[in-house]
Amino acid sequence: MIEVDLIGDIRRAYFEEHLPIKEIVRRLAVSRASVRKVVRGEATRFKYDRGVQPAPKLGAWLEVLTGVLAAEAKLPRREWRSTQRLFEELRGRGYDGAHDSVHRFAKAWRAEQARLPAAAYVPLSFAPGEAYQFDWSHETITLQGLPVLVKAAHMKLSHSRMPFVRVYHRETQELVFDAHDKAFCFFGGVCRIGIYDNMKTAVEAIFIGKSRKYNQRFLQMCSHHLVEPRACTPASGWEKGQIENQVGNMRDRLFLPKPRVKSLAELNAWLEDQCIAHAKATLHPEFKDRTIWAVFQEERASLMEFRGPFDGFVEKAVRATTTCLIMADHNRYSVDARAAGQKVLVRSHAERIVVLLGDEVVAEHQRQFRRDQIVYNAWHYLPILLRKPGALRNGAPFKDWELPAGLAEVRRKLQSHADGDRQFVKILSAVLEHGLAAVEAACAEALEAGLASGDVILTVLARRLQPALPPSITTPDALRLKIEPAADCARYDSLRRAA
Repeated sequence: MIEVDLIGDIRRAYFEEHLPIKEIVRRLAVSRASVRKVVRGEATRFKYDRGVQPAPKLGAWLEVLTGVLAAEAKLPRREWRSTQRLFEELRGRGYDGAHDSVHRFAKAWRAEQARLPAAAYVPLSFAPGEAYQFDWSHETITLQGLPVLVKAAHMKLSHSRMPFVRVYHRETQELVFDAHDKAFCFFGGVCRIGIYDNMKTAVEAIFIGKSRKYNQRFLQMCSHHLVEPRACTPASGWEKGQIENQVGNMRDRLFLPKPRVKSLAELNAWLEDQCIAHAKATLHPEFKDRTIWAVFQEERASLMEFRGPFDGFVEKAVRATTTCLIMADHNRYSVDARAAGQKVLVRSHAERIVVLLGDEVVAEHQRQFRRDQIVYNAWHYLPILLRKPGALRNGAPFKDWELPAGLAEVRRKLQSHADGDRQFVKILSAVLEHGLAAVEAACAEALEAGLASGDVILTVLARRLQPALPPSITTPDALRLKIEPAADCARYDSLRRAA
């Protein structure tokens, strides 16, 4: 069984380092068949059945414990609490692990801090194309006249200091994937190492030292882009000081005063232009005779090739209601009627929601980020409408239904008929068989003739489906009559007289 992180190591060794299969087998201690399986396909994960290994109980509390230890480290040693007291405090907050785990971590952390000089840091240096740093910040903008809190994804190339900023309504995992795709496309390539803090969308558990348990989907994204992820030590912002510095500088440059925009797409296009303008106008902190933009142009040759966007989505199994609705991200979206009451998979992308019943897509909507919204697609309810045509008048999905011009005009004219709803539903039923374009053309032809009737429109559709008349047979010259007989009914009168 091949883990996702091992797949990433194999792909990086083969595609980036160009190592032969034999060397990869020796270095990573895997079989030749496993290496061939990975490098011959584009898959970043292989499905297999296994038990889920639970995370250590202390993992989720390391950040809290580290914060407590860091606060106590500023006090005189006699005021430090024992590990038993620290354990009791964590238990009071909800920790249900053992005292030994707390004791070992606190002892190791304090010993490590004792070896380090106080308030001293090591300057970092990165080769071209070696690493990038990623982080989030919270900013306030004016969107359509209203103040809105947005989440800004920041990425910075560690060698050239080239910045990238993009804003979203959330900072969920699928938006982390989208931010990476957009950033790599903006840079025109990918660095070999990604430096992150311990954000929950990437790191599931923090172990002692640099060991981490990464989220499997996050590892798939890194494997797709051939990136090796590295997570910082908790409460050690200096390990990614460049991106921490960018958050403050870009907030002052881009978000003060608050930008006024009509949409996030407009804002993101402006942010890309501002990042380029900033890079062209700012000198590099190390190569002071060149701008950030000039150093970035040189670094581009060292970046790995951008292999295309990662299919970044978060998948969740839900049950569709009998009213053909599913819940996703605090909003409800309609699905095709055949999925009513069924278990479906909801895939949340950065900008769209896709719903699958088995392997078949039964709904696709533009994603909404306001809460408690209901998004209908009236065509999802057409099979139900065929059985209950009366629902056309008061059905929620059919209110403000944006139909093509011809169908909308026919619906308006039929509203004055006693059986107008039934006739219009009859017309809509033809969409399932003939397609929307053919029905719209038939409606336009009927309206041009001054007729708005279900039977007329169905007749027009049926006539259009009839095969063309065969061409008439041309009579050869040899079979043509030289003297054509004259039609003279008076000859029958001569027969009568003779009789």
